[in-house]
Amino acid sequence: MEPKTRDPTTLSNYGAWRTKHTAVDFQLDFEKKCLRGSVVLQLENQTDQPSGEVVLDTRFLKISAVNVDSNEARWELKPHSDPLGAPLHVSVPEGTPKGQVIDVAIELETTDKCTALQWLTPAQTSNKKHPYMFSQCQAINARSVFPCQDTPDVKSTFSFKLTSSLPVVASGVPVGDHTATPGTEKLYEFDQKVPIPSYLFAVASGDIATARIGRRSVVATGPNELADCKWELEQDMDKFMDVAEKLIFPYKWGEYNVLVLPPSFPYGGMENPIYTFATPTIISGDRQNVDVIAHELSHSWSGNLVSNASWEHFWLNEGWTVYLERRIQAAIHGEPEFDFSSIIGWKGLEDAVEMFGKDHEYTKLIISHDNVDPEDVYSQVAYEKGFHFLYYLDRLVGRDNFDKFIPHYFTKWSGKSLDSFEFRDTFVDYFNGLGDEELTKKVATIDWDARLYTPGLPPKPEFDTTMVTMCYDLAEKWKDASFEPNVKDVESFTANQKLVFLGEVQKSGPLSAERAQLLGKAYDFISSKNVEIKTAYYLVALEANDPTCYYGAAELLGLVGRMKFVRPLFRALNKVDRKLALSTFERNKDFYHPVARGMVQKDLGI
Repeated sequence: MEPKTRDPTTLSNYGAWRTKHTAVDFQLDFEKKCLRGSVVLQLENQTDQPSGEVVLDTRFLKISAVNVDSNEARWELKPHSDPLGAPLHVSVPEGTPKGQVIDVAIELETTDKCTALQWLTPAQTSNKKHPYMFSQCQAINARSVFPCQDTPDVKSTFSFKLTSSLPVVASGVPVGDHTATPGTEKLYEFDQKVPIPSYLFAVASGDIATARIGRRSVVATGPNELADCKWELEQDMDKFMDVAEKLIFPYKWGEYNVLVLPPSFPYGGMENPIYTFATPTIISGDRQNVDVIAHELSHSWSGNLVSNASWEHFWLNEGWTVYLERRIQAAIHGEPEFDFSSIIGWKGLEDAVEMFGKDHEYTKLIISHDNVDPEDVYSQVAYEKGFHFLYYLDRLVGRDNFDKFIPHYFTKWSGKSLDSFEFRDTFVDYFNGLGDEELTKKVATIDWDARLYTPGLPPKPEFDTTMVTMCYDLAEKWKDASFEPNVKDVESFTANQKLVFLGEVQKSGPLSAERAQLLGKAYDFISSKNVEIKTAYYLVALEANDPTCYYGAAELLGLVGRMKFVRPLFRALNKVDRKLALSTFERNKDFYHPVARGMVQKDLGI
């Protein structure tokens, strides 16, 4: 009988066989938009009664040959069914003893239905000269790149061989010579010696140049953007790293680099090891959006080193990461920043709970994933409700005690995957083991089931509202049509405080067109390079029917492709000038990522 596995989003029999090493050797074909080549999985038998077959996850792959230990193997690709794909069954020699490793080599090609790879045309990049490709494997998309045990419960070391006509980065440390001339075929090699789950497999290729931004860090991006990206990130990179290492323990991955993707990248960021993939909207000319990097860097410990065993326990990845990110922010910007960021996060959590409904399964910390695509479950709940659970534990045992638990937890589970119950036992055992009666009593009061399984909002803590009150007070003044603004009103505001202020102004109903113009001029929002601020201002101005902002909003829609900004701007522009909205979309549709393009078409009713 197959040993039971605990991840419902994989069809692989990883209880019987476990991947120890993954070696990929791929050619990147920009013309046909596919990867072709091979993967070799080193699999270790886990049982006394070995299974006569290995079952691997695949989705929309073209497989041409399978060998086991260099011998041709019998194999069958079972029918595809959503959301988990088509399992690949490979016959393996009977009688393999427990602990023995076999090599399964598979020849393959990705197809146009591949859910992990995005192929951008030159039109979708900034200098419009070369195509570009990047991957996004979280949560269960690695199976559409190569057959694998596509579960965060399995970790393996990786080696990458990637041949491309454009420079390549991957989620490993570069090996050998990586100098490149666009247009010349070249083999790029990378090694990942820290075992990682399949969802952290990552590759990107395009017109990429690099510059140093820290002791162990470079930024990689398009040659035209390199100077701006370097300036934006170099001041904070080492500071973030120093705080994180002090809070947990030294960084284990060698290098920490940031790949800033082309402007049509539709998402925020992805914590691929060694190379975080990031949205170009963090490059805002004011160093105010770089906290995205504090989040992705924190993933180097939480998620990448210590991983959730299945997506049902996703809060272990994201709740910890948000907690660590806020501790980093507080260490650099002062304690009130922790609460300010938490207040903004609470608003995001309220929105997510409202969207699903307060009794919905998807608003729990542990979410059942039987025959569910993790993408459908994805929301701020894992991030913010997970953060609030940890923040509650921090306050319960006291910050000093919690700070000693942090390195204990990450040391104990380093290189492994765990579920919520193992987290609970680790926490309880640690504090009971200290022999402090007072702490033991406190830990005994935790209602774990209520915290893990109750839907809706958790109890709301008391926040320090110093930084947020200023924003509310200024927004209140704008309700009076005779209020005379002055640039000094927002002089001390961070970018996030300006966003909270603009959100409050928008919430209290439309301004007149004249007042909206005054708002943009007095506080210099019109000329801001910060896309977050500019978008928030245009949403207020469009709602006010201020015709002087229409063309500015339309121009911004040709420069960014991140859905967080593109969709609300198109919806607002469509309400005041449908003709301009349609012509703006027509002019830029090839620039947008296919997912973003489809969403905007729905928003505009095309």
